[in-house]
Amino acid sequence: MVTETRTRQDRAASTRTLILDTAVECLVELGYAGASTLAIQAKAGVSRGRLLHHFPSRDELLVAATQHLTATRLAQIEDQVAEQLAGEPEGPRRVERCIELLWTTFHEPVFWAAVELWTAARTNEALAAALRPEERALRDAIRRVGDRIWGPAVCTHPNYPELRELLFTSMRGAALPYTFERRRQPSNDPHVALWKSLAHRLLFADGQC
Repeated sequence: MVTETRTRQDRAASTRTLILDTAVECLVELGYAGASTLAIQAKAGVSRGRLLHHFPSRDELLVAATQHLTATRLAQIEDQVAEQLAGEPEGPRRVERCIELLWTTFHEPVFWAAVELWTAARTNEALAAALRPEERALRDAIRRVGDRIWGPAVCTHPNYPELRELLFTSMRGAALPYTFERRRQPSNDPHVALWKSLAHRLLFADGQC
């Protein structure tokens, strides 16, 4: 009986994950308007009843899907960045590499899925209400991961909170034009050099870092 119960729970968890992953794919491929429950159901290959059992409303599903993928990607990003920075001593070069790696995260599907929800939430109060607490929790999670990536010398610098917020908001804004300028290469974006210059001035000009 215990085994049967666990098997049912495992199947339910697998179905939930499948629905969440598919919902993000639909958001990225079809946009908010096209990511209907019918489209998600068809792409996931699940029954209508099973989808509604896990997620009674479309907006609840889309918000949960984006947060699910973001949490997964945050853990993956932390591992990837740690691997790529292994052996890189703290100092200006490590800071520059952190900026380059953080910038790449604003060009992943999870970012564009979130953009679809933010845009829709401007005129959809129910969606906005569902997003607010999730966004606050996500922002805290991003900060925690970022703090571990930057390293203790940078994180204890008095200018670090200012730099962290500047980079996050600036990168998010700088990524938006890539919606319609898809031939541009993010690695060649002139903002990258600007962010590095600002980081140098904030962290190293006083000799504290």
